[in-house]
Amino acid sequence: MRTPLVRLPGTELSIKPESLQPIGAFKIRGAYAAMTVGAVPVGVVAHSSGNHAQAVAYAARELGIPAVLVIPHTAPELKVEACLELGAEIVLVEPTLEAREGTAARLAEAHGYELIPPFDDLRVIAGQATIGLELLADDPHLDVVLVPVGGGGLLAGVATAIKLSGSRAKVIGVEPSLAADARDSLRGGTPVSWDPAKTARTMADALRAERVGDIPFRHIAKYVDDIITVTEEEIFEAVRRLAAGAHLIAEPAGAVATAGYLAHRQALPDGTRYAAILSGGNVDPALLFG
Repeated sequence: MRTPLVRLPGTELSIKPESLQPIGAFKIRGAYAAMTVGAVPVGVVAHSSGNHAQAVAYAARELGIPAVLVIPHTAPELKVEACLELGAEIVLVEPTLEAREGTAARLAEAHGYELIPPFDDLRVIAGQATIGLELLADDPHLDVVLVPVGGGGLLAGVATAIKLSGSRAKVIGVEPSLAADARDSLRGGTPVSWDPAKTARTMADALRAERVGDIPFRHIAKYVDDIITVTEEEIFEAVRRLAAGAHLIAEPAGAVATAGYLAHRQALPDGTRYAAILSGGNVDPALLFG
């Protein structure tokens, strides 16, 4: 769906709530694009910590094809159950990129299904880029756009769309300080990997990618102005502010861009029109209600 812009009361920040998508996250854009840009595959395989898996499962159900999902056993139960309810087959693996990618590749070959990557794919990036186009259509005069970054597909797509549209808006990636591989990659000029034991420390489970993808990184290096980090406390405060102020439910990963504005407003580029992408709302109820 085409999500709206919602102003966070008391701020100059507009929120783009991708939590309103059918699967509660932006990932449906990239997954559906990858599965429909050509002939519909006979079946699909994907690996994901949760939201991409749900997106592939949802799109597969809509297209009437089977889906096999490789998910780390540390993924939130809420997300795993959602995939099962959508009719997908689940394969649990160790929470490393190597285990996820290797298992997914073997399953795709064994079944003769198409592999739908979570971020390292031009079709997926193009699907996520539609968010950037919608942002500019709703507010052509944006000064700064804040985007969550994990594997980099969302940031790459949004930044590319905004910059190639001729906008002068600055695009800032935001990620947890406990999983700051994208920041290190941008500043070092090449993708940098973090140990999964380190990235597992953040509550933002959807942003625990060990490194940005090669294809997203090429776009990020060319079109992204900076990447900043936020603490766990800042993320949780953003979850609270979004719920209390804008009546929007955000999972921790979905709230990082808002956290970047709320906690680091003075360090951001100058401007009066800011937007943050709320990338997902599939939050564990225990986080909100105890």
